[in-house]
Amino acid sequence: MSGVHQTIVGKDEAEQRLDRWFKRRYPTLTHGRLEKLLRTGQIRVDGARAKANTRLEVGQTIRIPPLGDAAAKKKADAMGNVSDKDAAMIRSIVIYKDSDMLAINKPAGLAVQGGTKTTRHVDGMLDALAFDAPERPRLVHRLDRDTSGVMLLARTVKAATRLGKAFQEGDMKKVYWALVHGRPHFPMGTIDAALAKGGDVGFERMEWNDDDGQDAVTDYMTVTHAADKFTWLALMPRTGRTHQIRAHCAIMKTPIIGDIKYGAPKLYDEGELKGLTQQLCLHARSLTVTLPNRKQAIITAPLPPHMAALFKALGFDEREGDEMDAG
Repeated sequence: MSGVHQTIVGKDEAEQRLDRWFKRRYPTLTHGRLEKLLRTGQIRVDGARAKANTRLEVGQTIRIPPLGDAAAKKKADAMGNVSDKDAAMIRSIVIYKDSDMLAINKPAGLAVQGGTKTTRHVDGMLDALAFDAPERPRLVHRLDRDTSGVMLLARTVKAATRLGKAFQEGDMKKVYWALVHGRPHFPMGTIDAALAKGGDVGFERMEWNDDDGQDAVTDYMTVTHAADKFTWLALMPRTGRTHQIRAHCAIMKTPIIGDIKYGAPKLYDEGELKGLTQQLCLHARSLTVTLPNRKQAIITAPLPPHMAALFKALGFDEREGDEMDAG
């Protein structure tokens, strides 16, 4: 941006304060610099001087003066922090895209956000998914590092609010697929077991605790099984507690394959499956999303390689579970 240019306020940007609009668009622009540009009349809304707390309306024109190299190159700088390899990877796993949201098929083992020892994560790659939007997409929910599958990203502020509310209120149909050890006593049912953090320091896990735990409810259905040794479950959580499905499967005494934290034995003791995988076999298979036009979209993610290999070894056909997908 070498000179002055003008931008029209979009539908998803209405009702925002002007300073917050600039912060989202140009995060490297300091508050002090923004105030000076407003005070000297270099930033205008519909040709008139504006203040930081000016509320924007759809269709208004914002005059944007030269902001300096740091702010002007915001998107390029952000993209420069994503390696070509990671940018190609994160774009390759996009399974749905419209003007409001994106969906990716998150690989098992990739964290959603960073931590003390986590430098490679979905949040750090989001600038590579901006595509034609003026801003990077936003996280609206999470998956565990070792869980694969459908993950939604909002492309606008309005979409982030709508999708976030849908997740919080349980207005989002979710189906997970899991391969578990053993076979549930009942082929289908509901696990209603409140969960609270327990275990020793450094080995914490979610445990059944009716007194101090948060309500946690999961519906499940057996898709098929291999004798009484392994079962393919479709699970539909009604609540969204930490490790809910993993803990509930353990409570049924059918821990998920690869879930050592919740009591799963190692597969190298399991004959024909020896050496196939020690990864968690939990996959966010599908989400049913209500679009702004009130139509529903069912977003489905193919199995990750380690689960596909186990399905093949056990003689399970992925098509058997299609009728149990969300919707």
